[in-house]
Amino acid sequence: MAFTGQRSLVTVLCAAFIAGSFSAALAQGSGDTKPPPEQQKAPEPRKSEKDHLAEVARMVSGPAGYPECAHLGELAITLMWKNDLDTAFRHMDLYDRFGCPGAHIQQSFRCLLLAGPPTAKDSAATLEGLVQACWTSPKVPPAAAPAAASTPPAPAASGAR
Repeated sequence: MAFTGQRSLVTVLCAAFIAGSFSAALAQGSGDTKPPPEQQKAPEPRKSEKDHLAEVARMVSGPAGYPECAHLGELAITLMWKNDLDTAFRHMDLYDRFGCPGAHIQQSFRCLLLAGPPTAKDSAATLEGLVQACWTSPKVPPAAAPAAASTPPAPAASGAR
Protein backbone atom coordinates (compact mmCIF):
# COMPACT_ATOMS: atom_id res chain seq x y z
CA MET A 1 0.00 0.00 0.00
CA ALA A 2 2.96 2.33 0.37
CA PHE A 3 3.37 2.25 -3.40
CA THR A 4 -0.02 3.87 -3.98
CA GLY A 5 1.04 7.05 -2.17
CA GLN A 6 4.30 7.20 -4.06
CA ARG A 7 2.53 6.53 -7.34
CA SER A 8 0.10 9.36 -6.64
CA LEU A 9 2.96 11.73 -5.81
CA VAL A 10 4.82 10.85 -9.03
CA THR A 11 1.63 11.28 -11.06
CA VAL A 12 0.97 14.72 -9.56
CA LEU A 13 4.58 15.83 -10.16
CA CYS A 14 4.49 14.64 -13.79
CA ALA A 15 1.19 16.40 -14.38
CA ALA A 16 2.60 19.62 -12.90
CA PHE A 17 5.70 19.35 -15.10
CA ILE A 18 3.66 18.75 -18.25
CA ALA A 19 1.29 21.62 -17.42
CA GLY A 20 4.25 23.97 -16.85
CA SER A 21 5.87 22.94 -20.12
CA PHE A 22 2.60 23.37 -21.96
CA SER A 23 2.03 26.88 -20.64
CA ALA A 24 5.59 27.91 -21.54
CA ALA A 25 5.15 26.54 -25.07
CA LEU A 26 1.86 28.37 -25.46
CA ALA A 27 3.40 31.61 -24.22
CA GLN A 28 6.18 31.37 -26.82
CA GLY A 29 3.89 30.41 -29.67
CA SER A 30 1.13 32.93 -28.97
CA GLY A 31 3.20 35.96 -30.01
CA ASP A 32 3.02 37.57 -33.42
CA THR A 33 5.31 35.81 -35.86
CA LYS A 34 6.40 39.03 -37.59
CA PRO A 35 9.16 41.02 -35.90
CA PRO A 36 8.41 44.64 -35.05
CA PRO A 37 9.07 47.14 -37.88
CA GLU A 38 12.21 48.40 -36.11
CA GLN A 39 13.78 44.94 -36.32
CA GLN A 40 12.85 44.39 -39.98
CA LYS A 41 15.13 47.16 -41.25
CA ALA A 42 18.86 46.52 -41.56
CA PRO A 43 20.99 49.09 -39.76
CA GLU A 44 22.23 51.86 -42.02
CA PRO A 45 25.99 51.65 -42.62
CA ARG A 46 28.11 54.70 -41.89
CA LYS A 47 29.24 54.83 -45.48
CA SER A 48 28.04 52.48 -48.15
CA GLU A 49 30.49 50.20 -49.87
CA LYS A 50 29.52 51.74 -53.20
CA ASP A 51 30.34 55.26 -51.97
CA HIS A 52 33.63 54.10 -50.49
CA LEU A 53 34.71 52.35 -53.70
CA ALA A 54 33.78 55.42 -55.75
CA GLU A 55 35.90 57.56 -53.42
CA VAL A 56 38.83 55.13 -53.75
CA ALA A 57 38.54 55.21 -57.56
CA ARG A 58 38.68 59.01 -57.43
CA MET A 59 41.65 59.19 -55.04
CA VAL A 60 43.83 56.27 -56.14
CA SER A 61 45.20 56.18 -59.67
CA GLY A 62 45.92 53.01 -61.59
CA PRO A 63 44.68 49.48 -60.98
CA ALA A 64 44.79 49.87 -57.18
CA GLY A 65 41.82 52.21 -57.52
CA TYR A 66 39.66 49.64 -59.29
CA PRO A 67 36.75 48.54 -57.09
CA GLU A 68 37.72 44.85 -57.14
CA CYS A 69 41.33 45.66 -56.24
CA ALA A 70 40.33 48.01 -53.43
CA HIS A 71 37.81 45.58 -51.96
CA LEU A 72 40.05 42.51 -52.06
CA GLY A 73 43.12 44.47 -50.97
CA GLU A 74 41.40 45.98 -47.95
CA LEU A 75 40.05 42.56 -46.96
CA ALA A 76 43.52 41.02 -47.25
CA ILE A 77 45.10 43.78 -45.15
CA THR A 78 42.42 43.46 -42.46
CA LEU A 79 42.93 39.71 -42.33
CA MET A 80 46.71 40.09 -42.13
CA TRP A 81 46.24 42.51 -39.21
CA LYS A 82 44.10 39.91 -37.45
CA ASN A 83 46.75 37.21 -38.13
CA ASP A 84 44.40 35.18 -40.34
CA LEU A 85 47.11 34.64 -42.92
CA ASP A 86 45.57 31.61 -44.66
CA THR A 87 42.43 33.55 -45.55
CA ALA A 88 44.46 36.66 -46.37
CA PHE A 89 46.57 34.68 -48.86
CA ARG A 90 43.43 33.34 -50.53
CA HIS A 91 42.18 36.93 -50.95
CA MET A 92 45.60 37.93 -52.29
CA ASP A 93 45.43 35.12 -54.87
CA LEU A 94 42.18 36.61 -56.14
CA TYR A 95 43.74 40.08 -55.95
CA ASP A 96 46.61 38.91 -58.18
CA ARG A 97 44.21 37.14 -60.55
CA PHE A 98 42.45 40.47 -61.22
CA GLY A 99 45.79 42.03 -62.12
CA CYS A 100 45.96 44.28 -59.09
CA PRO A 101 49.34 45.70 -57.98
CA GLY A 102 50.96 43.70 -55.18
CA ALA A 103 53.14 46.64 -54.11
CA HIS A 104 50.02 48.58 -53.06
CA ILE A 105 49.11 45.91 -50.51
CA GLN A 106 52.63 45.99 -49.12
CA GLN A 107 52.65 49.79 -48.81
CA SER A 108 49.16 49.87 -47.29
CA PHE A 109 50.00 47.19 -44.73
CA ARG A 110 53.19 49.07 -43.79
CA CYS A 111 51.07 52.20 -43.34
CA LEU A 112 48.68 50.31 -41.06
CA LEU A 113 51.57 48.95 -38.99
CA LEU A 114 53.03 52.44 -38.59
CA ALA A 115 49.62 53.82 -37.61
CA GLY A 116 49.30 51.22 -34.87
CA PRO A 117 46.18 49.60 -33.47
CA PRO A 118 43.03 51.69 -33.09
CA THR A 119 42.58 52.88 -29.53
CA ALA A 120 39.40 52.63 -27.48
CA LYS A 121 39.62 56.35 -26.65
CA ASP A 122 39.35 57.39 -30.28
CA SER A 123 36.08 55.88 -31.46
CA ALA A 124 36.51 57.40 -34.94
CA ALA A 125 39.62 55.29 -35.56
CA THR A 126 38.29 51.83 -36.25
CA LEU A 127 40.31 49.13 -37.93
CA GLU A 128 38.12 49.44 -41.03
CA GLY A 129 38.67 53.20 -41.12
CA LEU A 130 42.42 52.87 -40.70
CA VAL A 131 42.63 50.25 -43.47
CA GLN A 132 40.60 52.46 -45.81
CA ALA A 133 42.76 55.50 -45.01
CA CYS A 134 45.94 53.52 -45.61
CA TRP A 135 44.58 52.14 -48.88
CA THR A 136 43.79 55.60 -50.27
CA SER A 137 47.13 57.11 -49.21
CA PRO A 138 49.61 54.39 -48.24
CA LYS A 139 52.59 56.74 -48.03
CA VAL A 140 51.13 58.69 -45.11
CA PRO A 141 49.98 56.83 -41.97
CA PRO A 142 46.67 58.20 -40.64
CA ALA A 143 47.04 60.68 -37.82
CA ALA A 144 44.13 59.06 -35.94
CA ALA A 145 46.38 56.67 -34.06
CA PRO A 146 48.69 58.41 -31.59
CA ALA A 147 52.40 57.85 -31.97
CA ALA A 148 54.05 55.67 -29.35
CA ALA A 149 54.93 57.77 -26.36
CA SER A 150 58.65 57.78 -25.96
CA THR A 151 59.74 58.33 -22.42
CA PRO A 152 63.38 58.98 -21.74
CA PRO A 153 65.08 56.21 -19.79
CA ALA A 154 65.44 56.79 -16.09
CA PRO A 155 68.96 57.79 -15.03
CA ALA A 156 70.98 54.97 -13.57
CA ALA A 157 71.18 55.05 -9.81
CA SER A 158 74.67 55.63 -8.47
CA GLY A 159 76.09 53.37 -5.77
CA ALA A 160 77.07 56.30 -3.44
CA ARG A 161 74.51 57.73 -1.05
